[in-house]
Amino acid sequence: MTLSLDTLRREGDAFHEILSRELYATGAGLKSTAELQPIYARFANILNDDALDMVREMFRDAAPGSEEQRVARILLEWQADARVSRELAALDEREIAWESSAIARVEDGRGIQYQQIAIEIANAGDRDERMRLERARATLVGSELAPMRRERFQREKDIVEKLEIADSYNATFSALSGVDLPALVAECKAFLGDTQAMWDDVFTEVVRRELDIDPREATRADALALMRAPAFDPYFPSKSMEREVRRQVADMGADATASGRVIFDTGDREGKNSRAFCAPVRVPQEVYLVLRPHGGQADYRTLMHELGHALHFANTRADFPFEYRWLGDNSVTESYAMLFDHMLHIPGWLSRYTELGAPKIPGFLRAAGFEELQFLRRYAAKLIYEHELYGGDHSWESLPDAYVETLSRATSFRYDPADAFVDVDPRYYAARYLRAWQLQAVIGESLVERFDEDWYRNPRAGPYIIENLFAEGQRELAHELAERVTARPLSFAPLVRATEEMLVAT
Repeated sequence: MTLSLDTLRREGDAFHEILSRELYATGAGLKSTAELQPIYARFANILNDDALDMVREMFRDAAPGSEEQRVARILLEWQADARVSRELAALDEREIAWESSAIARVEDGRGIQYQQIAIEIANAGDRDERMRLERARATLVGSELAPMRRERFQREKDIVEKLEIADSYNATFSALSGVDLPALVAECKAFLGDTQAMWDDVFTEVVRRELDIDPREATRADALALMRAPAFDPYFPSKSMEREVRRQVADMGADATASGRVIFDTGDREGKNSRAFCAPVRVPQEVYLVLRPHGGQADYRTLMHELGHALHFANTRADFPFEYRWLGDNSVTESYAMLFDHMLHIPGWLSRYTELGAPKIPGFLRAAGFEELQFLRRYAAKLIYEHELYGGDHSWESLPDAYVETLSRATSFRYDPADAFVDVDPRYYAARYLRAWQLQAVIGESLVERFDEDWYRNPRAGPYIIENLFAEGQRELAHELAERVTARPLSFAPLVRATEEMLVAT
């Protein structure tokens, strides 16, 4: 088969459909193991050195700022990611199989599936039980999963640097993603400094009040329980969750299933990943929203998050080329997911679509503000740590200590060194999340200006979001989209303002 741009697009479409269908089946618990290597072998003609060379030349020859350069950059990032994924497919298969079968052994002899134990920790009201579960999880992860993940990151770094796109892994990421990585790391350090006093005050108060422990003893396992916020569960009933979410989208003038293109997979199933996900199998025709219930408000937030993803992919323009439907800056789709899950920060949304009631909304918002600030600080710290992991200035042996120091200092929860290579999303996804947070904040402000405070139930808002945001896929970089739609730059400032408002809600 002669390699051309048309071939790359046609075969790339087929490759992503088959790969995504396989990952959906294993993540949803429909299969216990993923068969990735045969898929990469089947599409070797578009994932080989010739394809990489062709796209690299397109990128180097394109005029700066041109649409040709945009296409070439997106395709080159895809080729680099696909090269990594192909060469690490055996490791990924091993990890997926391990996650579906691994059992954590608790001190009292109980065995708990690894996929389930995070849910058990979050739901454990008794701290002694929570710490027993956490010790079992950390022991299992440290002895079995962490070595696999460390090997993966070591090999990933070597593979990317051998592509000769830039002179280091970090420089390659910046060149391909369009993200100024050093600048974002500097922003994160400044954000941590700017919000330190606010965090110190709220952390001490909340941990003492909600967990009744010395704040100096709080661990990440305690954070899971704290973010779970079970006191609010009765006001977020499981039986009405999907009905109310679908009603809200309809109020906004849209359809939660996108005329059947979004398929909800929200029941419990053995082997189903505890982490919810969206699986676009055919963009925009077939998109799966996968959730394994945890219970309470966390499920509402997660369902809204994944629905933002699903509606984005299911409403992307069908006439767009492969790279604009499947690829691009994932900060964009993450911002839409956050735009939806952040509706739980709007008093009117809570009053209309949950059973909280006006007297309880301020307390919920303060808890949500605490969670928001914790997650923002955690992801800022993750990016700083990952910049060290990929940077090559630290030995692999020293990274667990750096991880514990960086994450614990930022969040005030003690982290476990066993997670140093497990609590890392490959290829700087933390950077995508941080830019997504910034993007959703400015989009949210612009929607309020355009459609008023209750934009989430304005029947003109849904069509506007679909036409001006979702339909464009991920053709634009996050900061380009922000400029086009809101005429605002990306920054942490609107996030800090919104968080402060929630923390003082009355």
